[in-house]
Amino acid sequence: MVRRGPYLEPAIDRLPEPLVTGCRSMGGDGDDGAVTGHPLDNAVWQALSTHHGALAEVKGRSRRYRINASFFGGVDSFDEESWEDLAALVGPSSEIALFCSDVPPVPDAWSEVARGIGEQMVVSGDDIAAAEPVEARPLGDEHVAQMLDLVAVAQPGPFRPRTIELGRYYGYFEGERLLAMAGERLHLEGYTEISAVCTHADVRGRGLASSLTLHVAMGIIERGEQPFLHVADDNHNARRIYERLGFAVRRPIEFALVESPA
Repeated sequence: MVRRGPYLEPAIDRLPEPLVTGCRSMGGDGDDGAVTGHPLDNAVWQALSTHHGALAEVKGRSRRYRINASFFGGVDSFDEESWEDLAALVGPSSEIALFCSDVPPVPDAWSEVARGIGEQMVVSGDDIAAAEPVEARPLGDEHVAQMLDLVAVAQPGPFRPRTIELGRYYGYFEGERLLAMAGERLHLEGYTEISAVCTHADVRGRGLASSLTLHVAMGIIERGEQPFLHVADDNHNARRIYERLGFAVRRPIEFALVESPA
């Protein structure tokens, strides 16, 4: 996997769904270019079009999160019009991360900074396994500085000063020191992504990642939604943790960090 930084994170699924392309439709005869397939195939776009609409910046058929919350963006499908909308949205010579089932090669005027493959995983309430519980404290604005410090050390994936607005986050403390956390990122109809799962090196091996992931997952399940997450294809340790909790791979997911035309 080619990466410039730890951009991909864990995910889960045990549903026997077909591998369908979610966001690469190019239009054509009898095809209006709209995204078809499962909502999780184009989860960023779906989130920005539903529960995270208030966090979205929009131009035509492109959307992105406010830059202080996330660097992810998306389009309803990849064609000439949507690429033009995305370029207008991000501005000249600016980077944005695309994250869906199938990211095509970028147009000639664009540059591809990094590309990688991850795995999307999901779990159901019937399949989720138990883990040793820990005291999980809700995290708020007063904890953002500590959260950013933990992310800088543990590098679970992208996290920005206002990422906390995307969902609920929980942490494990010893005294006043934040040593592990997990939370919610993409939120679309019926699904919520688990993200920012990380543990400080001083306390690894104590099952904190499993316990906090389970805590977040159960909160999602209790409100009638399904948890999912993303894991880099070379992050075997994280994948084993999620599999022990009952998560299973749903499908491959592509990531591309791209730069708009000058």
